Amino acid sequence: MSTTVQGAFAAFRSALEITDLQTQTVSTRQTNVRSAVAEDFTLLEDFLTGSYSRHTMIAPLKEADIDIFVVLDPMHYERDGYAKLLDAVKTTLKETYKQTPAISRNGQAVTITFTDFIVDVVPAFRRQGGGYLIPDSLGKRWLGTDPRKHVQISAAENKAHSGELVPTIKMIKQWNKTIAFPFRSFHLEVLAWAIFDGVALSSFPSAMRFYFDKCRALVTKKNPDPAGYNPDVGSYLGSSNIDGAVTSLQTAYERAVKAEAYGKAGNHDLAIGEWRKVFGTRFPAYG
Repeated sequence: MSTTVQGAFAAFRSALEITDLQTQTVSTRQTNVRSAVAEDFTLLEDFLTGSYSRHTMIAPLKEADIDIFVVLDPMHYERDGYAKLLDAVKTTLKETYKQTPAISRNGQAVTITFTDFIVDVVPAFRRQGGGYLIPDSLGKRWLGTDPRKHVQISAAENKAHSGELVPTIKMIKQWNKTIAFPFRSFHLEVLAWAIFDGVALSSFPSAMRFYFDKCRALVTKKNPDPAGYNPDVGSYLGSSNIDGAVTSLQTAYERAVKAEAYGKAGNHDLAIGEWRKVFGTRFPAYG
């Protein structure tokens, strides 16, 4: 519990962090997955991707998905082999993780549901001209991407904001979780990079209010991947879901405005109460 808005946000920031012990567990799991895949495939490299590698993943780890990129030798590539490749990786992993029955194939990865957290194994090939190709079994195509560029962009944006952008994004993701994940995680980050570009982050309350405000309009437009591989990372929403997305942002914005006003007036109990409506019970209560 906290008696000031500043103290509440400091505690909230800390509560969303992944611990060093969890980081060690992730590293060990990556090594083991690499060894498993290498039983049947020639690997050129492997690395962690997604929000974990961008340091924007929120705790608890047991509710998170860790993405592991395994870059394969071109000998394993088949022009129309999207689903075949994922099935082959799934079979290989099942041979190693015999006691882990929850191993399934999704559109672009093979998912292993461990007791402590979920791992998505993404097979990939190096792409001519840069980046990587990953299978999309649902779209029946190979998708171009470059998660390492995303890490570079994230790190540069966070540095430009004196290390305060990453915790800001984590708070935004907690809001998304509180309202049952209508937005994809990466989409929220791309929006944050655009919204806060050249904007000073003076405090978390003002940053949250500013984000929700600007996002209401920005989410209705195309949001291109800054790495250049996707013309609209928000296309998954579709026209039918845009109105709901804007409504969620409008509600969050109105609560943030009210909370910020309460805080500036010294009514910390009321301010914290409003912020808990935005972020849920992960945000400290007043007291």
